[in-house]
Amino acid sequence: MSDNVAILAELGINPTSIRKNWKEPRLYETSVAAGESRVANGGALVVETGQHTGRSAKDKFTVRDATTEDTVWWDNNASMTPEHFDTLLTDFTAHLASKDVFVQELFGGADLDHRLPVTVINELAWHSLFIRHLLRIPTDAEYTGFKSQFTIINCPSFRADPARHGTRSETVIAVNFAKRMVLIGGTSYAGETKKSVFTALNYYLPTKGVMPMHCSVNTSEKDDAAIFFGLSGTGKTTLSADASRILIGDDEHGWSENGLFNFEGGCYAKMIKLSAEAEPEIFATTKQWGTVLENVVMDPVTRELDLDDGTLAENSRGAYPISAIPNASESGRCGQPKNLVMLTADAFGVMPPIAKLTPAQAMYHFLSGYTAKVAGTEKGVTEPTATFSTCFGGPFMPRHPSEYGNLLRDLIGKYDVDCWLVSTGWTGGPYGQGNRMPIKATRALLNAALDGSLNKATFRKDETFGFMVPTALSGVDAKILDPRSTWADPVAYDKQAAKLADMFVANFTKFESYVDETVRASAPKAKPLPDGCGFLTLTLREGWRHVRQPVSVRRNIRNFLK
Repeated sequence: MSDNVAILAELGINPTSIRKNWKEPRLYETSVAAGESRVANGGALVVETGQHTGRSAKDKFTVRDATTEDTVWWDNNASMTPEHFDTLLTDFTAHLASKDVFVQELFGGADLDHRLPVTVINELAWHSLFIRHLLRIPTDAEYTGFKSQFTIINCPSFRADPARHGTRSETVIAVNFAKRMVLIGGTSYAGETKKSVFTALNYYLPTKGVMPMHCSVNTSEKDDAAIFFGLSGTGKTTLSADASRILIGDDEHGWSENGLFNFEGGCYAKMIKLSAEAEPEIFATTKQWGTVLENVVMDPVTRELDLDDGTLAENSRGAYPISAIPNASESGRCGQPKNLVMLTADAFGVMPPIAKLTPAQAMYHFLSGYTAKVAGTEKGVTEPTATFSTCFGGPFMPRHPSEYGNLLRDLIGKYDVDCWLVSTGWTGGPYGQGNRMPIKATRALLNAALDGSLNKATFRKDETFGFMVPTALSGVDAKILDPRSTWADPVAYDKQAAKLADMFVANFTKFESYVDETVRASAPKAKPLPDGCGFLTLTLREGWRHVRQPVSVRRNIRNFLK
């Protein structure tokens, strides 16, 4: 039996032909010839994914069995029975039996000691090209004796049967950690394959003492690596893509005894409203041969792209090898980090532009994963809304957040990493009243943190959040370092800060029994109320209590809390 057949025969798949480890030109040519894609001016492949233009989070299931019963965070992961998965696998293999398939043998992870050898089986040629961009390609020598430890089968034309397969709809992403396999059906969105590898690494690596992270990483010739955590809209990609530093990767990384390492070999960047002025390196990839552009609008005659047109999707994406970015690391590896940065777009206008965190505070804010939505971003959002995504990547965390949080805290302590909370949100008032934090000031403060000079500054302790805030830095308006002083009404600031503090405390309730007292003590504590109401502390953990007071006093307190 040939190698081409053998790799799938073990799965019971017997397709008419197997295209194993085809390289980019052949996949490109096949995709265009099959009508899967069109060619844009410059040579990028343009594809449309149909109704699914993003992840189908509600259609993702994890098999609940003896392997996962006590290791998976079931509050965050929908379950599937082993029997349903086995039926699904049987039907998948039968569906593929009469089809051509594309097979790639790739690595998830650049760390030679901790990478995950993955076999990816695709129905579509452009999906095979996509994942070849996104994961790490073995050398010729590494292909010899390649031993896969995880398998992903992606078949968009397959339709799940909820009654037969235990799914919610015809779309399914089924993860089986015992069988080390993921089945993806009913969606053409290629990001499901990428995130399936991330999910697998998030499950397996912590058992080896390796921290998986949804973050970007950069370093310099001085080997002073920095980690950037941040949800969408916080500036993670922009701030880590510093031309003066070396980009290790923009999305997924691991932290091991060997240092930091990229999980991927490429980038999956948002394309909507991308401009040559704001992000020239990423924009250049849209004119590059072989870049895969998902749901980007293209003129059918001129083949020119319209990156501002969101007709097909607001989540239009581009996939390309990291080598397309001029200052990117080819190895995907660097030394131990010197700094860890957590980014938040605080739309309440109460967070300082930068604050230094203790390891316990870093764990608290990592588990919180705070940012904020602003009015107009979603239907019904009329004022700033707090968003908490635990570990800055909750949807991809199979294990309980406390496992990742404790591991991160241990690594911070072991390697003496400086931790910073950076707000790229609003100052001088909330969204709609204040102004966006000046990018010039953010960069100046961040650069000072990364080069170590900020550690020499004078710091004050924030009364609400407890972290340390620098009081001055050359070239930065000292006023924005004290958010309260930027508000026209300081009492209004106190009320807004108390409101956000309550949100933090309420969100963290689910983690309190999993962390020690130093982490619990890192919770924000609202300042006492003004005008004689100082006996009241706004903390949801303890509740607010007061002695018998006249009705007028109690009414004033209730009005303040609103």
